[in-house]
Amino acid sequence: MPASAPTILATSMGLATRGRGPYDWAPGPVFDLAFSLAGAPERPRLCYLGTATGDDPARVAGIYGAFAGSSVRVSHLSLFPMPTVPDVRAHLLAQDVVWVGGGSVANLLAVWRVHGLDDVFREAWEAGVVLAGVSAGSLCWHRGGTTDSYGPDLRPVTDGLGLIPTSNGVHYDSEPQRRPLYHRLVADGTLPAGHATDDGAGLVYRGTDLVEVVADRPSAAAYRVARGPDGTAVETRVAPRRLA
Repeated sequence: MPASAPTILATSMGLATRGRGPYDWAPGPVFDLAFSLAGAPERPRLCYLGTATGDDPARVAGIYGAFAGSSVRVSHLSLFPMPTVPDVRAHLLAQDVVWVGGGSVANLLAVWRVHGLDDVFREAWEAGVVLAGVSAGSLCWHRGGTTDSYGPDLRPVTDGLGLIPTSNGVHYDSEPQRRPLYHRLVADGTLPAGHATDDGAGLVYRGTDLVEVVADRPSAAAYRVARGPDGTAVETRVAPRRLA
């Protein structure tokens, strides 16, 4: 069953580490939310895209391990050195949830466009596939945000897919450069107004409207950042619903 409306789940959270290695993952509660948004199928189909980290096979294996023994039907779409499925469009349209991992959003966008995924994702979104992800997998659905794609000093990215016509900030509380740069870019018009998420928080969009903020830990929240009448950025905290 597809989502009841075009749905995006854009987050600064996702998988938890069990502790037996960097990719010994367990699914966080955000995945239950994603499956619920997709209509709560009995055996949800989840496709992982690790483009932002060059389709790292260790991360791909980690996703399969995270859901091993569950009812989730996991697949992955890697694009290096060539797509791992014969029909990329058909594969993505057959999913309940697409989960995009973090990494370089600039590289992700470039590679996706080479393969025509910008058009495929719009079609999938309109068809009710829940588009979701963390960090780069959050930024990509928006007009733009702040990124470390170009080096340790953060820079703006302004050519996101734009399914959500606002900006996005991620890792808002854990990386010191994020908040001041996001404020400056919104204030000077480089980025449109938008929302930022602390680590552990996420944004739920139905169509292009933000309908809910969620969090998997007590301290996390989201923030609306807009340009004020005096030309400075105005930040407003948005309290989340806590995920079980």
